[in-house]
Amino acid sequence: MKDNVYRIEHLNKSFENTNGEQIQVFDDLSMDIEKGKITAVLGPSGCGKSTLLSILAGFECYESGNIPEEESRGVVFQSPALFPWLTVKGNVEYGLKRKGIPKGERKEQVETFLKMVQLEDYAKYYPRELSGGMQQRAALARTLVLRPEMLLMDEPFSALDPKLRIQMQQLTLELWKELKQTIFIVTHDVEEAVMVADIIYLMGESPQGVRRKVEVSWVKKEENRNTKKFFELKNSLLNT
Repeated sequence: MKDNVYRIEHLNKSFENTNGEQIQVFDDLSMDIEKGKITAVLGPSGCGKSTLLSILAGFECYESGNIPEEESRGVVFQSPALFPWLTVKGNVEYGLKRKGIPKGERKEQVETFLKMVQLEDYAKYYPRELSGGMQQRAALARTLVLRPEMLLMDEPFSALDPKLRIQMQQLTLELWKELKQTIFIVTHDVEEAVMVADIIYLMGESPQGVRRKVEVSWVKKEENRNTKKFFELKNSLLNT
């Protein structure tokens, strides 16, 4: 494995449907995830992108192939999945407690990450008292405070309204610039993939796998977003 790349090699995965038939999800899938960059997997429902994330997270098994296993990773889901009986502070602190981090250090880290996600004034609130966007920010802080080497995001903003979705995409970029973590995000939203990622893998119907790899880091510069090149990129992804 190259020092600057997490490599998925020759991955094979299938499952049995309700009729007892074997459905091939991945057939010799290979993909590189560059360290310190944001990689997006874009594709229609049923292409296997969420299954791939679940395999990377260790939630699902696979038949053969190689995936990066030595790195710590955290997961942010489409649903915030916060503990309803804990406050925002309690949710963010939970993983640190489980790791045995001393109280003073926990307090400092929780305060730091709540400030990063702009929830420092909501530490004592319960999830039911927060909007959907605020809940997702709390979930993001809960994952990031553990400082995983790889952050896995499974369509994390798809349940939010368009305005909140854009705000969360921007927040993700701001956090990435500060923390320089490796982020792997799956989405069906072309706009989201283009605006957030450095590299996009476009997947086809299972078990077709990767159809295209596109470098899009130049889109992060705002002056490039009203250019002919930008609109051609979006159109090509929409029509592929």
